[in-house]
Amino acid sequence: MAITQEQATWFADTFQRLSANVGRAVLGKQNVIRLVLTAMLAEGHVLLEDAPGTGKTQLAKALAATVQGTHSRIQFTPDLLPSDVTGVTIYDQASHKFVFHKGPVFASVVLADEINRASPKTQSALLEVMEEGRVTIDGVRHDVGRPFMVIATQNPIEQAGTYKLPEAQLDRFLIKTSIGYPDLAATEAILGDVATRDRSSLVGELITTAALADMADLVAGVHIDPVVLRYTAQLAEETRSDPSSRVGVSVRGTMAILRAAKVWAATEGRTFVLPDDVKALAQAAWHHRIVLDPEAEFRGVTGESIVDRVLASVPAPQARQAVA
Repeated sequence: MAITQEQATWFADTFQRLSANVGRAVLGKQNVIRLVLTAMLAEGHVLLEDAPGTGKTQLAKALAATVQGTHSRIQFTPDLLPSDVTGVTIYDQASHKFVFHKGPVFASVVLADEINRASPKTQSALLEVMEEGRVTIDGVRHDVGRPFMVIATQNPIEQAGTYKLPEAQLDRFLIKTSIGYPDLAATEAILGDVATRDRSSLVGELITTAALADMADLVAGVHIDPVVLRYTAQLAEETRSDPSSRVGVSVRGTMAILRAAKVWAATEGRTFVLPDDVKALAQAAWHHRIVLDPEAEFRGVTGESIVDRVLASVPAPQARQAVA
């Protein structure tokens, strides 16, 4: 069902209040908060590559508190097992039955801290749940519920003791971004309230998880004109044919950016997607999905530079065509 203008206006107002509420814990980072909330409402996941102490845990906890959801944190280490993430079935001698004990992945917001420090086998434990919202243990499927989002943090791959995330894992993250250090004004505000060690405790409940799921369902009705679909497909195709890329943006990545673009349009009170929505999200949604040619990588080419080049080379359709 198509979203109405009244619903879009309500969505934009609610989104703004959600963003401001989370912003009480993570000061001066409204753009990052907007990206993460967009990923949550698009039912996607976020990868943060950042320095320690920039507020990643605060962001995850503040999100969970805002939507009256649950929060869990998994510290990924080389000895972490897949069952430590998903859960395990244990035989109960009292009832003479096997009982499933849920792992920390059963939460509304899961912070997977330093995900690339775990072995590829343990990293793969997240593949099914990130794609399908459920885990399979001993042949039995267990749903994790809605909303469900993984916020994973990653150390720079040059650091010792890290494993590069496989392409299939990276492709399941809708957004890759970084929080970064706060600016001077935000830093002064944080230091002025230095007695508050956990700023997420300042965040109150604003919306129920059921209402958030309804918001996610609502944006499905945001209109995307065929010319915007074609434009997005052309951008993705250009990333694949770029001489510096070995693997370009996948079909999953192309679908993901359109889901995010619907949310992005609704946050501005629109019932339709513009090419500018796709352009605004292209870097965060695509640069981590591009696998570079080794020689190009040696020359300093990055996924970001390829996305910039593609956005500059493919002409965007006019706004009047997109909404006709």
